[in-house]
Amino acid sequence: MSSRPTLLFADHGALARGTFAVVVLVSLAVLFTPASGVPSAPPGVDKVVHGLLFAVLAVSGRWAGISRWVLAVLLVLYATASELLQSLDVLNRSTSLADVLADVTGVAVGLLAWDALARRRAARPT
Repeated sequence: MSSRPTLLFADHGALARGTFAVVVLVSLAVLFTPASGVPSAPPGVDKVVHGLLFAVLAVSGRWAGISRWVLAVLLVLYATASELLQSLDVLNRSTSLADVLADVTGVAVGLLAWDALARRRAARPT
């Protein structure tokens, strides 16, 4: 793995960038659906959904070529903003610090998973 900085979007191909774009669109739908459109689920499932969503955002963002630190900062800001926006009357959802913590945990897990995959790939004989 190279220590040189990665550009915001390196040349990782249209599939990687398209996948990241689709994941972002899915996250917008999941995070900003009004309360009336959110299905009921057992307690705790919401936190799992938040964590998985942000882990997938992190992995797909890294695959798309976004640098680790830029992506981490942007996703933490997105997590925080999404929780604040959920409290708007139009969405009628609740703001939760636990959701933000689940999001940030998902970001960390996703970035660590990407790093592990990258190390594994680098160690593979060519």
